[in-house]
Amino acid sequence: MRGKVFALPVGLWFLSFACESAIGAVYAQRKYDGALAFSLTPPDERRCFQLTVTDFPERNDPSDAGAVYQIFVDRFRRGNDTPVREGMELVDNWYSRDVEYPAYPGAPMKNNRVWGGNLSGITEKLDEIKKLGVSLIYLSPIFLSPSNHRYDTSDYLTVDPIVGDESDLTELIAEAKKRGIGILLDGVFNHTGSDSLYFNRYGRFPSVGAYRGQASPYFKWYNFRRFPDDYECWWNIPILPRINPDEPSCRAFFVGEKGVIPHYAALGIKGFRLDVADELSDGFIRAIKARLRETDPGSLLYGEVWEDASNKIAYGKRKRYYSGDELDGVMNYPLRTAIIEYVRTGKIEALGYYVSEVMPNMPRETVGLQLNLIGTHDTPRAITSLGGEPENGRTVRELSNVKMTEGEYAVARDRLILAYLMSATFPGRPMIYYGDEAGMEGYKDPMNRMPYPWEREDRTLLDAYRTIGKLRLENEAFVSGAFAIRYLDASLLVYERKTGKSAVAVFINRSQSSLEVSLDGKYNYLIKGRKNIGSLKMPPRSFAVLSESDT
Repeated sequence: MRGKVFALPVGLWFLSFACESAIGAVYAQRKYDGALAFSLTPPDERRCFQLTVTDFPERNDPSDAGAVYQIFVDRFRRGNDTPVREGMELVDNWYSRDVEYPAYPGAPMKNNRVWGGNLSGITEKLDEIKKLGVSLIYLSPIFLSPSNHRYDTSDYLTVDPIVGDESDLTELIAEAKKRGIGILLDGVFNHTGSDSLYFNRYGRFPSVGAYRGQASPYFKWYNFRRFPDDYECWWNIPILPRINPDEPSCRAFFVGEKGVIPHYAALGIKGFRLDVADELSDGFIRAIKARLRETDPGSLLYGEVWEDASNKIAYGKRKRYYSGDELDGVMNYPLRTAIIEYVRTGKIEALGYYVSEVMPNMPRETVGLQLNLIGTHDTPRAITSLGGEPENGRTVRELSNVKMTEGEYAVARDRLILAYLMSATFPGRPMIYYGDEAGMEGYKDPMNRMPYPWEREDRTLLDAYRTIGKLRLENEAFVSGAFAIRYLDASLLVYERKTGKSAVAVFINRSQSSLEVSLDGKYNYLIKGRKNIGSLKMPPRSFAVLSESDT
């Protein structure tokens, strides 16, 4: 008897299977490690087999193969002189660590101390960035703002003069495009700054902001519990009043004919990364994606999502990020956790969870587009995460001068090379947070946002990043090949990437001891150039990348 074929609608499906037995119905379900188990009771969602049904358009963009480079603009590079307006403090010495600290966790800060990094400075260094194998640059916010981080937007349609102007942005886009690099902007569309033309709490703008009167054209964007001083904020931070992009006039401002999204799309950006995407509605995210596709069908829309994005529930609602008309990928924090835990400690649980649950839940079209990060502006520096002392509840100020010893740094550097290799050769796109490739240390904000150490880079680490970037681009298997783990324990990880044309195997010895590994055939080193080897002698904290020998 032939079985029936069902066409499932786009959405998230949870499947379980049952068979009748002498003791009643027996249900097949997943154990938390991904293995198969049986039960006499129906499984809940967590133990069902997840099926993600999507409708993505076909995508064939060669630039997707390259790495992504995240830049915190104020701290990357000074180019042409740009003005420092009243109320902001310029730190003259680029290498200074004279930062502000909160009086207590979450205490208000001005965040008005700037180092003067700007868009023209990034343009000057495009060739250096390109050497890392980069094809996409993700910029921290560049819109007008009273702070150095600019997550408190004052005006979405104005480039902050401190980083340049719209001509500097278009020059960066054009020069990057010549080098095969796209520009991704940070879209902070869940909240504005209180010091903005939309809210205008301090009366610094000529507009009638929502705080200034209920007749303001922006009043409906915000949720006032008691006008004017009691309003909904992001994480209850008063300088970040939340907006509602589903309110018609607010939605039109962002995605209407002359809105924010089409304005920057027309300048040639590759797309946006959406800040706190889980606080934005599916409808708004779909509208952003539709607008981007009108200008560039190959545009990219990423989201800040810290968990498994395929089945994310936020504020009581199941999100539809991977339906095909919303996000192309997310910041891959689950992989970051897995890599750091494995490389630093040898623990395999997070890696097992990622490979057996998170990655299989991704639609095929998104797997290769995930942002495989090791560090960001919201985490400690990658090398610190891999070798630094535990924070142990210490304040930011207490941690500010904590640095690794020379010996600790050497170990952490070896680990970072292994971690970056994993991020570059697992499915997804490796994402480099500016300065990680140079060996920058630092715990959480503000020490993870220090200026790039030009002329003081760790050359060994920088060369390793460049070598891995080149390795990825020269081997299609790392971009689109099927993935399988062949061996995993607390010391050794072996995995394979395979296409119809080639197979590549990666060996990671994360332990403090040398390992000798026998191979089931003859292989060639992809980096060292040796051929027809039958075994590996791996020093502590080392790797080998092999291809099948054709002789």
